[in-house]
Amino acid sequence: MALFGPSANLLTTLILGGVALGLLGGLGLVWAVPRTDYLSQARLILLQPVPFSHKHHVGGLGLDCRYCHQTVETAAQAGMPPTETCMTCHSQIWTGAPMLAPVRESLARQDPLRWHRVYRLPDYVFFNHAIHVAKGVACETCHGRIDQMPLTWRAQPLHMSWCLDCHRDPAPHLRPRSAVFAMGWVPGPDTPNGATLAQRYGIHAGLTDCTVCHR
Repeated sequence: MALFGPSANLLTTLILGGVALGLLGGLGLVWAVPRTDYLSQARLILLQPVPFSHKHHVGGLGLDCRYCHQTVETAAQAGMPPTETCMTCHSQIWTGAPMLAPVRESLARQDPLRWHRVYRLPDYVFFNHAIHVAKGVACETCHGRIDQMPLTWRAQPLHMSWCLDCHRDPAPHLRPRSAVFAMGWVPGPDTPNGATLAQRYGIHAGLTDCTVCHR
């Protein structure tokens, strides 16, 4: 008498196939979930003490990034504007706007506004704004069309693979230094190509050593 019936092989095959599919699905989730916008917080709008609009200030009024982010060319951190910078204009215009009450209170108390960081890197990752600006990497490359954002969101997920793609082949992402802060910039017929700019700025491909970012 047979110990297993004719359907045993089919049942075993189905069970093993289900286990294999489950393992593959689990591995797929492990790979895919960290890359979702939910975890990377890409395109997530954070509530701020004041609903500051880059679209209005940059796109509409034409403010240069460096007006508020004063250390972007000289330091690792771009810097946040002190309240006095905001009040340079808003002591003259929109002086009684309820929306700007936190700014006026900040100045009166001499207590800086507590902005919530939109771009936050892990403590073990080092990023230097100044060196990227000096090498011709535009604000727009990482921050997106900030001049079109009524409220600021993270334009890029900042995955390590995204950074490495640029470090392996930086030339396509380079601009003349004079165009680093321009939004929607388009190269002209006389604009040097990326390879020429890379050579001019002393950039070499393959900046993928761990110690470049992990210090």
